[in-house]
Amino acid sequence: MAPRSILITGANRGIGLGLVKQFLKNEGIQLVIATCRNPSKADELNSIADSRLQIFPLEIDCDDSIKKLYENVDTLVGTDGLTVLINNAAICSVYEIEGQISRTYMRQQIETNSVSTAILTQNFIPLLKKASAKNGGEEYSTDRAAIVNISSGAASIGYIDDKQPGIYIAYRMSKSALNSFSKSCSVELAKYHILVTAMCPGWVKTDMGGENGWEEVDDATEKIMKSILKLGAAQHGAFINSSLEVYPN
Repeated sequence: MAPRSILITGANRGIGLGLVKQFLKNEGIQLVIATCRNPSKADELNSIADSRLQIFPLEIDCDDSIKKLYENVDTLVGTDGLTVLINNAAICSVYEIEGQISRTYMRQQIETNSVSTAILTQNFIPLLKKASAKNGGEEYSTDRAAIVNISSGAASIGYIDDKQPGIYIAYRMSKSALNSFSKSCSVELAKYHILVTAMCPGWVKTDMGGENGWEEVDDATEKIMKSILKLGAAQHGAFINSSLEVYPN
């Protein structure tokens, strides 16, 4: 089995682009929807020759852009609904406690990584409910309906100590807020059997992760993809890594 459709935000580079490529290797998936701010400049994404791939623009901090994306996806999936939403779009910038004080700079990371992701998810709940109702049953799985929020180990309050770099305070706060939203979603959407989880992809060599990351994009996203397809009731509401191990919040 495989999910019928998958929507991946922030798919023009890094982990998002890698996940698009990995999911398209699965012939059981009928539709992969990729979003990015400017599709006309997403050369590598556009170079993928697969009729199952649909690319749409998304400015995640813009409500009108989110609504337009919803309309496009609704038209594509029809009565089948959207099976899996992967919230990957995010920004990360240096912000230190003893560094320059900027309410705007801090707020922007929280706005994009948690608030905007939450708003986008709320908009797409009707399509996820359609998929869940059509697939039926009592189980939780990505074959039925699921939301996967790409988080970060940096969001784990239990892991914060003097061994971690303190230069990403705003990013850490934004992902902690995203984890809180994920948990709330898992409780509120349980009645529809929509699986919800937050996943840390690991430290990957991307523009955001930097060249010192532990894993190459292809290796990391293959692992993430396989784990996403294995998600079930044990991961519903959890904060996990790409090996499905639970993180402390």
